[in-house]
Amino acid sequence: MKIILIGGQGTIGKRVAAALAPRHELIIAGRNSGDIQVDIASETSIENMFSQLKMVDACICTAGTGYYGDFQTMRQQHMLAGITGKLMGQVNLVLIGKQYLSEGGSFTLTSGIAAEHPAKNGTTVAMINGAVNSFVLGAAQELKKDQRINVVSPGLVEDSKERYGAMFPGYNLVPMEKLVNAYLLSVEGAVNGKIIKVYS
Repeated sequence: MKIILIGGQGTIGKRVAAALAPRHELIIAGRNSGDIQVDIASETSIENMFSQLKMVDACICTAGTGYYGDFQTMRQQHMLAGITGKLMGQVNLVLIGKQYLSEGGSFTLTSGIAAEHPAKNGTTVAMINGAVNSFVLGAAQELKKDQRINVVSPGLVEDSKERYGAMFPGYNLVPMEKLVNAYLLSVEGAVNGKIIKVYS
């Protein structure tokens, strides 16, 4: 398959890339790195990326984050970057990319455990992740040409323990191999419209 992986040099993306690269034609996309550049917060940038690729069999996104901060002082401006990036960025990958996705091709988006189990100061991320999950449930009913869409919802992954562990006290660590398998299930399997949860 010809696969575009957005965020392929990030913590999760590089592990997914390592698993897929031996078997597929893998193209890594990132804002400042990779084989092709894309800013998922920009519809124009997404359109330019797909027009260069022409056609893909799978599109995976492991990019995007959201605001963590005190709820008492949180305002709209704190939330907008995550809404524009992780939420609408992934939504636009599908809305634009479906024209460039082959028959039987697949989208795999990324949300996270916060959709169901928010960490302290993580209301924005909880909202974004929940919205991504709901978008996938709806889009799975609408895609044509046997195209599929799923979302992987990771917990606190092993490779992020040092960076984010203190923000998620009591969360079980997710083995990276187990998380990668969720992406493989979405891309190489036949599931559709699934929130693939990997919480421990």
